[in-house]
Amino acid sequence: MIVEYIRYTIDPQDTEEFEAAYARAAVPLSAAPQCVDYELSRCVDEPSSYILRIRWTSADDHMKGFRGGEHFPAFFAEIKPYVRQIEEMRHYERTPVHGAGASVPTMYDWAGGGEVFERLTEVFYANVLKDDLLLPLFEHMAPDHPKWVAIWLSEVFRGPERYSGERGGYRHMVRQHLGRGITEAQRRRWVALLMDAADEVGLPDDPEFRAAFASYIEWGTRIALANSQPEATPPLEAPMPHWSWGVAPPYIPSE
Repeated sequence: MIVEYIRYTIDPQDTEEFEAAYARAAVPLSAAPQCVDYELSRCVDEPSSYILRIRWTSADDHMKGFRGGEHFPAFFAEIKPYVRQIEEMRHYERTPVHGAGASVPTMYDWAGGGEVFERLTEVFYANVLKDDLLLPLFEHMAPDHPKWVAIWLSEVFRGPERYSGERGGYRHMVRQHLGRGITEAQRRRWVALLMDAADEVGLPDDPEFRAAFASYIEWGTRIALANSQPEATPPLEAPMPHWSWGVAPPYIPSE
């Protein structure tokens, strides 16, 4: 993935039409399969200055795929009057230096911290052991299994990195599912019981939290289902998944 930055200086009397032109140009741009996302920003200190940020799947996809493709003519027709106002147009690669600030609370903090996830897994696994469909998968689980799942969830939702430090991270979790032959019916029951437990222990029920929480649970259980099949050979070395508000890990299509 590559990031293109285009810096413009626009005459103040033309800024309204400039933004309108880019709003129109955004239609063919967003339709281009090479475009990941885009954003046009206006400088507060110098209102005549604009920066357009576009993330492309690659520099080659931008320069050859998009510019040689069906969507470029309509895009360029809208922004052509402003090409002479471009002061910089370059591609940039992201570095490892990036992160999130503290202005938005993590899902871990919003939920109430580690104790809430411990209550969640205690209630959940107590109900799992009463469920005929799930009992065959969990009847021999270790007594501390609920605690470690709580620690896993805490780290996923940006809490302390204890599962990575004390349990082995993603590699250890993946190995717990190998060869277990989980069925889709069992996966769905697991999800349903966890959501019931979330209600029972008073996990935040605002739509934003529950939607993001449910998103991870769906993603995680579907990964576990796939990894548990007899023919599965999942990669054991992968980053620990981290979930936030409405954000999922990047989609990387298999080759």
